[in-house]
Amino acid sequence: MNDIFAGLISSKTRIRLLTRFFFNPGTRSYLRELSKEFQVSTNAVREELNQLTKTGLLTSQKNGRNVFYAANTAHPLFPELKSMVGKFLGLDQLIESILTRLGNLEKAYIIDDYAEGKDSGIIDLVLVGDIDPYHLNDLSRKTERYIKRKIRTLVLKEEEFTDFLSTIQNRPHCLVWKQMADTNPPRRKG
Repeated sequence: MNDIFAGLISSKTRIRLLTRFFFNPGTRSYLRELSKEFQVSTNAVREELNQLTKTGLLTSQKNGRNVFYAANTAHPLFPELKSMVGKFLGLDQLIESILTRLGNLEKAYIIDDYAEGKDSGIIDLVLVGDIDPYHLNDLSRKTERYIKRKIRTLVLKEEEFTDFLSTIQNRPHCLVWKQMADTNPPRRKG
């Protein structure tokens, strides 16, 4: 699964840029920040940013001395690229294997590195709801083997999450799952 992009795109820097910007489209970054994070020269990053901007996949906006780049959510390929990045990171499998089988899950957030589109190898999940920890641990271990990434979870009840909100607002975060409201309320008898 990790070769999904490598078979299509030969530049590791371009793969990292697509992952960074298309996993969480709200992410904005500038050249030197990306160069430092990826540990490659600014010229290598600049060349890829220019190509992605020229094709319209990224947008750029000057702010002071820095030019900030972001995913172009209006691009016709945006939904497909976002989906491919999710598959590349194994997040589609994570959502299918864990989040949809946990019982009374209300919300799920990815926080920190992955929320910024950084493939660090450790996926941090905040799960809100009434969840069986044994079942979660079992599903997490199985999914980790499949996606070849470590999963760390923090399980909170709704009241605890309300208190945790101020902490999560100051960290990179991305809502990946939310329980849908019941659109068909139960009918009254009689």
